[in-house]
Amino acid sequence: MIDSKIFHIITVVGARPQFIKAAALSRAFSKNTRIKETIVHSGQHYDYNLSEGFFRELDLPKPKYNLEIGSQAHNKMIGQFLIAFDDIITKENPDLIVVFGDTNTTSAAAIGAAKRNIPLAHVEAGLREWDKSIPEEVNKLITDSISDLYFSPTQTGVDNLKAVGVTQNVFKTGDISLDLLFHHTQYLDENLLRFKYNLNDAYVFMTCHRDSNTADPQKLSSILQGVAQCGLPVVFAMHPRTKSAIEKFELGHFITPNIQVIEPLGFWETQSLLKYATIAITDSGGIIKEAYFHKVPGIIIDTQTEWIETLDEGWNHIAGPDKDKIIELVQKNKKPSIHTNALGDGNCGDRITKEIETFLDQL
Repeated sequence: MIDSKIFHIITVVGARPQFIKAAALSRAFSKNTRIKETIVHSGQHYDYNLSEGFFRELDLPKPKYNLEIGSQAHNKMIGQFLIAFDDIITKENPDLIVVFGDTNTTSAAAIGAAKRNIPLAHVEAGLREWDKSIPEEVNKLITDSISDLYFSPTQTGVDNLKAVGVTQNVFKTGDISLDLLFHHTQYLDENLLRFKYNLNDAYVFMTCHRDSNTADPQKLSSILQGVAQCGLPVVFAMHPRTKSAIEKFELGHFITPNIQVIEPLGFWETQSLLKYATIAITDSGGIIKEAYFHKVPGIIIDTQTEWIETLDEGWNHIAGPDKDKIIELVQKNKKPSIHTNALGDGNCGDRITKEIETFLDQL
């Protein structure tokens, strides 16, 4: 007979997308009396709009630990996290460690768990970009190579794991970040947007933050020129990294009158802007998924995406950092006729919680 042991789980977060996923999973954990959760924040995202504000808005439990590693060279970030996290593992003695996505925080926590023989669950497992020059791809590969539980949002992720021989403890769950959108649409506010941002019926919602775009002045200038000439008003939620890059490369003259630059937003205001947009332009995996959920066509200003299903259904198209392709895709914008909710049904957190409990009961 399975006893009623309480399982202690450490959830590790460090960046905006992880706060969203952790909020959904914590809500599912809170419904299970056998799970005690401790949240560790690496401090990778330290800007208020990218960090503390999300904890408040999403009602995510306050982290017990904030390591405050900030933004620095990748190896230093990972090294500092590992040193601090090892002490936390000793003190907390968890039964399982949960990581999300593909940041430096993700791979560092995965290594820390593996080196201490703590079971590791990877939420968003199996996704690939097939380019090891991308830091996030390296983090994906590291994490999936040492995980014990694989929670993949899509069949593509499951197939990618199978291709390298990983078939045990692999679960297709749907994307957990969408759980919040399925169950809390009451927070979306169209009227707020009309008054606050003076938007008409047609506008573009834009983000841009990837290293591959912000570290290259030619790519960044091509992106900015594309949105400047796209023929629609653009609301650009500008990441601090992108702001610094524009200043560094002296590209401010490409911020034309049709581009309204705003600070990074909270989750629900972002979703409101996105839901009522004509089109999204982004290099963010999160925005790609969220645009698909809201049935808003997207233009990806990256050269690839993990979210293949959204391409297959025609909701997203890859332009890369190419001015002419961006303009062309905006002008050809048309909503597809097919939408299958391929990224999830809003019950991902419950599935993950059930499989974690089953796994830990069998140890």
